[in-house]
Amino acid sequence: MFTHSKTFILTPKPLLIAFTLLIGLAGVNPGPRAQQSPNIILIFADDLGYEVLPAYGNKEHQTPFLDRMAAGGMVFENAHATPLCTPSRVQLMTGKYNFRNYIGFGLLDPGEKTIAHWLKDRGYATCVVGKWQLYGNARQQELAGGKVGSLPEEAGFDSYRLWQVRDLGSRYKNALLDTKGTGLEKFEGQYGPDLFTDYLEDFVEKQAGEPFFAYFPMALTHDPFEPYPGSPDYVSYDPEDRVNDPRYFPGMVSYMDKLVGRIINKVTELGLAENTLILFMGDNGTDRDVVNRLNGRELRGNKGYTNDLGTHVPLLAYWPGTIAAGSRNPNLIDLTDFLPTLLEVSGRDPLDQTFPMDGISFYPQLVNPQYSGRVREWVFCHYAPNWGNFTPRTFVYDTSWKYYADGEIYDLRNDPLENSPLQFKDLDRLGKKSVRKFKRVIGNMR
Repeated sequence: MFTHSKTFILTPKPLLIAFTLLIGLAGVNPGPRAQQSPNIILIFADDLGYEVLPAYGNKEHQTPFLDRMAAGGMVFENAHATPLCTPSRVQLMTGKYNFRNYIGFGLLDPGEKTIAHWLKDRGYATCVVGKWQLYGNARQQELAGGKVGSLPEEAGFDSYRLWQVRDLGSRYKNALLDTKGTGLEKFEGQYGPDLFTDYLEDFVEKQAGEPFFAYFPMALTHDPFEPYPGSPDYVSYDPEDRVNDPRYFPGMVSYMDKLVGRIINKVTELGLAENTLILFMGDNGTDRDVVNRLNGRELRGNKGYTNDLGTHVPLLAYWPGTIAAGSRNPNLIDLTDFLPTLLEVSGRDPLDQTFPMDGISFYPQLVNPQYSGRVREWVFCHYAPNWGNFTPRTFVYDTSWKYYADGEIYDLRNDPLENSPLQFKDLDRLGKKSVRKFKRVIGNMR
């Protein structure tokens, strides 16, 4: 097993800090946590690459609440997921690389211990709202050789309101949702993302004063791209018409942002902001039917594919009084890092190694702008989704070089979309050194 020993310095942006102080979002006090068990809210947007958000330079979309999160907290510039939703969510929830425990698309192995289990053990109330898709429908279970996934309670969640636990239906208008205590219900005329957020707000209110973990794997901004509340054609729209038009994507991004704002405002209203870490991240690249403009370039989403636009996702962290406002973090982060990070946030001793873990806690990076200790040096991915027409691939990369187990090599500084594979003999000294290291990483994965 390789260790990561790179160091870095965070770079706060003075103008953003000044703006944050003016609007009263957060002070700068990156010291110890206020108490032993802070609340944690983890928001996981669906099919949202980094290139969509203004925090990363996009000028097309309107996301004022995510902009406030960025100005009042930390923007991670090099966060990476897997290229597809189920592999990403299994990795996030268990802290393990997919080759260890991925059993099939739409399935979470019921034998796995998740973030929710670990935090329940530490006295946290747990809630999940949004997209589940981890138990498996008949087709998904068939592709997995008859294996069955996990129900929310089996995955450690006390409370839930979810789309696609067992049954398919609309995730948006006329949402078909499964709620703890009341079961499956079709909410005629109502919008699924609103209903998820309503439930989450109620959960936070009920738990105020006791530590809680709320996980929100969003439905937005996954297709179908269809009318949303406030759009001119929402009232008359019938989901059975199955509209899927990318012209609705910008409005869906704005609606996603509105829901994030509701959560931030609820936490603030209850006086919990300084004792609540809110994380926002994408689960994979943007849908291929969506084109964004970033720094003068047109970038087509590459969900499902292994290049930068398939794996590079936004990650924002907001914790007033603990995270330095306006920070930008250049380090690599991957999904296995969340489990050790959130356990350390909860007060677990970072030296406790009593459970298997592939990730590296980034908690020290959240709380200390001058942190110069251990950080992630490379990202490993074993991608075999058992879904769609995606070729299984194993690869390792950093911000400069990428190596596939089948021998492909790319210079990510000049070719982030991987159009021109290189020969090892043509690499410079540092390139050869990186590729040799990446080969050893793959060879040592057990």
